[in-house]
This record gives sequence, structure tokens and C-alpha cells, in this order.
Amino acid sequence: MRLHVLGSTGYHPNERRHTSCYMLPELGLVLDAGTGFFRVREHLVTPTLEIMLSHAHLDHVIGLTYLFDVLHKKNVERVTVRGAPRKLEVIAEQMLSPHLFPATLPIQWAPLIGPVTLADGSRLTYFPLEHPGGSLGFRIDWPDRAFAFVTDTTAKPGAAYAAHLEGVDVLIHECNFPDGWEALAEQTGHSCTTPVAELAKAVGVKRLILSHVFPISNEFDPLNLSVARRIFPNTDIAIDGLELDV
Repeated sequence: MRLHVLGSTGYHPNERRHTSCYMLPELGLVLDAGTGFFRVREHLVTPTLEIMLSHAHLDHVIGLTYLFDVLHKKNVERVTVRGAPRKLEVIAEQMLSPHLFPATLPIQWAPLIGPVTLADGSRLTYFPLEHPGGSLGFRIDWPDRAFAFVTDTTAKPGAAYAAHLEGVDVLIHECNFPDGWEALAEQTGHSCTTPVAELAKAVGVKRLILSHVFPISNEFDPLNLSVARRIFPNTDIAIDGLELDV
């Protein structure tokens, strides 16, 4: 199963990265719909499209407004958007208000009310994250492996969501700031490099991918990847266009 990184930064895009968007084309599954969502079109090969939203902040949902172009000349029978019930309501009522977006998107809203069985029979579960306004993390379990996606939260010892990450093969975890920005990370609900690496080590994941990378820098590595690797060697940094086995 291949995971495609379509957007790997947060808040705003820069010349190197678009905002949060990840895709498993074989499942027709997209995690978050940031500005990188326009790239879904080139990977869309399934008759259905499932979009899981971690929360409703604009850098994670604005890509829904690109959907007409994403679906252009694609044989997609159904598009389902899933997320926390109130978040979906806000997106539909406000971001997609006729005053802002004067068209009706061809989507079905599906509030998350329990585990979701994906196209291949795998099981997606979700869990709450601490972030201004609230956010969700996702985990997908297959019989022989597991994958987790955590964005927009502050990694710290004893974080409540840590139990949901135990033993996953690949963990994508937000890391908006390098070390030294702890106060701003706490204030904005984001993470710094060292606590993310320590969390990955503590829960026994096999591979860590740092995501939601500091957008004000156009560098490949504004997080100081070597710091994370000293704690958890099998760490990489997300970049648009990266493909991963999960």
C-alpha cells in the first residue's frame, strides 16, 4: 500500500510544500484537504473517494473547494467527507456558504460516529487531540500492519493519544516547529522536534515521518532532522511528492 504526500506543511503553502493532504490511492482515501488537494486528481483511480478531515481549520479543508477540477473527467460515483459532526456543519455552513463559494459540491457528509471499514476491509479508527478548536488523529489497521496520522497537536510526555499509536509501522506526526519554539508550540497547539521523536520512541513505532512542517521557511529541513534521529533514528521529514509504503 502506497501513501502519497500531496501537502506537507501547515498554515500556508510555500514554494516547496502545500498544506496538509495525504492520499492512499488504492483505497481512494484522502487524509485532510489542504491546498495540496488539487493533486488528488492525478492519483484518483477508484470509483469512490473518501476524505477524512482531522479538523476544520482552513489549511486542512480549503482544498474541498477544488473538488470540481479534481473530479473532472474522472469516473467517480461518490465522494464522502467524514469528520467530527460539528466540524462538518461549520464547513458546510460557513466555508461553503454561497457568499464564499457559490456552488454545491457533489459530496455526501458523513459524521464520524464509530470505526470506518475501508475499501479493502481495513479498519480506520480515530481519537481526540488537544488543539485549539479540537482535532482528530487517525489509525488504520490491517491484519499485518498499522499506520497512524497525527496532525495539529502538542506532543508531550504522557499525551493522552499516545496509547492509540502503540506499535504502528508508520507514524506521520505533525512537527511544526524546531526545538526552541516550545512556548509558541504550546500556544498554537503544535509540536517541536524533540518531543515528537521521544513520543515515537516511547510508543514503539517502526518509522516516523515529521509533517506539518514550519511553513515560513522554504528549506527542505527547517526542523533539524538530525536532532530527531539522535532520539529515534528511523525518522524522515515529509516533502510534497514523497511516496511511502504503509
